[in-house]
Amino acid sequence: MASDTQPGWFSEEAATFGDRLAGAREAAALTQADLARRLGVRLKTLQDWENDVADPRANRLQMLAGMLNVSIMWLLTGRGDGLDEPVEAIPASVDAQALLAEMRTLRTEAGRMAEQLGRLEKRMRLALSEARQ
Repeated sequence: MASDTQPGWFSEEAATFGDRLAGAREAAALTQADLARRLGVRLKTLQDWENDVADPRANRLQMLAGMLNVSIMWLLTGRGDGLDEPVEAIPASVDAQALLAEMRTLRTEAGRMAEQLGRLEKRMRLALSEARQ
């Protein structure tokens, strides 16, 4: 169910760190290989960041923000100096906009559920290790 106020394209509710990183990299006209080389990291490392499998350390985060001309806060949360929302060439229908908003909401909920599942898994491992002792 879509709300009346849709989150911004790169907002914390609509996009992940990886989404914002990929968007900023593309806006800077850099390939993943180019950016990885400039940062001094492996291509796989950058791909993991963009796929939200891993997070960069603080020093790399600072380098990313500088190279991509966005703020660290924007990369992390979508707030601050960063990219503007992309301009749509063809206006989306009301139905398409509602579907997109619902998809963004579901993605946000899925992320929260994945975090909760991770916490539960950690508790389960702890409980199992305590039961073995």
